[in-house]
Amino acid sequence: MSDVRKRLEGASFADLNAMMESYASAAVETARREFRQTLDYSSESMDALDEILVLIGESPERDVDFETRLWGSYLGEVLRRRYAGIWEMTPYPGPQGGGQASMPAIDVRGSRLFPLLKVHRRLTMGEEEDLRSFFAMITERLGSPARVN
Repeated sequence: MSDVRKRLEGASFADLNAMMESYASAAVETARREFRQTLDYSSESMDALDEILVLIGESPERDVDFETRLWGSYLGEVLRRRYAGIWEMTPYPGPQGGGQASMPAIDVRGSRLFPLLKVHRRLTMGEEEDLRSFFAMITERLGSPARVN
């Protein structure tokens, strides 16, 4: 994964959206090449993403910060595309951020989703933070996907 990391961390991006799309694209490539999983930005790909995060979580050589950016960007792109959301840098209102730390979030009709934080929790807290349940909760709260013309 070091080639992917070097490429991403050495790149300059026009804006947050371009950066998150690039990281998500790299996650798709990494999933195929290193984990033999298909990530296609569908809701069905959450199972594959969760399996990848389980494997990464078990690895002692993991770099949690980079893995969080890589896989959290993919999760965010699935949500952004599904609900016609937008990426924005926003303070996290909970105790982790205390209103001070800004992080990428997806704004969907006034609701803010923190996909990188969810992936970080999955990697560090384990099964209790599984993505299948998270995605089901988001789907229940936000309803049907946005229509794209």
